[in-house]
Amino acid sequence: MIQQTSKSQIAMHWKAFKTNRVECTLCPRHCKPKTGSIGYCGVRGNVNNELHTFNYGKGLAATEEVIETEAINHYRPGARILSMGNIGCMMSCSFCQNWETSQVKHLDQRFIQHYSSQQIIDICLENEIDIISWTYNDPIVWHEFVLETSALAQANGIKTLYKSAFYIEEEPVNELIECIDIFSLSLKSMSEKFYQKVTRAKLGPVLERIKQVARSGKHLELSQLVIPELNDHDEDITRTARWVLEHLGPDIPLHFVAFHPAYQYTHVERTRIETLIRARTLAKKMGLQYVYLGNTHQDGLNDTHCKSCNTTLVRRYGLHAHTEHIDKDGRCSQCGTMSPVIGPLHQEDTCTPLATNHDYAHKVHLRWDTDVQSAHIMLTRGNKGHDRLRIRPIGPYPAVERVLKQGLDRLILSRQGEDDQGVVVSWNSNKQYELFPVLDRAHFPLSQSTEATMINLEQAIS
Repeated sequence: MIQQTSKSQIAMHWKAFKTNRVECTLCPRHCKPKTGSIGYCGVRGNVNNELHTFNYGKGLAATEEVIETEAINHYRPGARILSMGNIGCMMSCSFCQNWETSQVKHLDQRFIQHYSSQQIIDICLENEIDIISWTYNDPIVWHEFVLETSALAQANGIKTLYKSAFYIEEEPVNELIECIDIFSLSLKSMSEKFYQKVTRAKLGPVLERIKQVARSGKHLELSQLVIPELNDHDEDITRTARWVLEHLGPDIPLHFVAFHPAYQYTHVERTRIETLIRARTLAKKMGLQYVYLGNTHQDGLNDTHCKSCNTTLVRRYGLHAHTEHIDKDGRCSQCGTMSPVIGPLHQEDTCTPLATNHDYAHKVHLRWDTDVQSAHIMLTRGNKGHDRLRIRPIGPYPAVERVLKQGLDRLILSRQGEDDQGVVVSWNSNKQYELFPVLDRAHFPLSQSTEATMINLEQAIS
């Protein structure tokens, strides 16, 4: 007889189905696992005829990134965020950019950390980060922990961001709307056949839930990964743009995002920049005001312009953003039109410029190339907390100093311009840091260990 253990806790959104079975109502899949079995996501299962969640508080290392990593361009450009990912997924996309954590059968449990809601809040407060992003694999399957922590974040003046493919039911979305401030939702295609064949899901529920968030008035931006040979034709682009115009309006930001070969879809190359530029041109000709190109590192491709006079309001290169021509009232300083960007527009710099270029004793470096233009600097040996890192770009950009305070051991670094060739990170403690290449802005890189230790959740509940 299966007993409830400390490895799980009772889940939300389920009902009794038949003898020895329960029905999960969190996502449209409505799995009906029998006693001792798990659902499609790999992290919710039947324990003694109750649905349990097996990933409550179990996540990837808390990582400091910037809000642009989440395909959000109209909310506090350049804001620092605490990115939190977990394990499992309600989809199984053949092209998944984070398949090592979304597909449980491939998971290396050595990379899983355990957090309480209060610990997440403490990391934010200690490191002066005031936005938590639920991201990477997909936060839907972390529903209980996301709700609890987001409510606690609200009480502490911390905003929350939800990055999701949004294959979820109506009632849990109502719960999210109560505690989430920013939604970055991924619409993978406007083809039902694409969803059924490539993601093993359905399109209709995703569209309905996106409209539900739009009706709520919460900050919403959409993105679509543009995948060679799957959804990169003009017809694919125009169908997406048409739906956004008809159901959400011309002012909703739409991000067309470059794909990198991953998981079961590796026979193609990265999305060509020409394909993304054409997608943006088509969408803007149809009437969308704000169309952005994600995973691109080139001047002029990702800026925000005034819709009245075309003045540049926010200039971006990759993940770096700089506000321009926006006055203290949030208006275009050239024509007075209200900016679409929600402030505050100018954050205090959390990096301390160096008085000297002298490096500490230990160092690692990485050169940017066509595939890698961002990286996580990660603590791989030693205790977390209060390490002083010196970050020196290889190019005409100033070196800065950062302190990773309590609970934080990952920080994203990225290319700042065409003449930025790479980065050198140095430190003076006996700890060990490594640089892990980030293949796209939604990618969570894991250690290049030789052999993964697989986790078997069916055994965990038996």
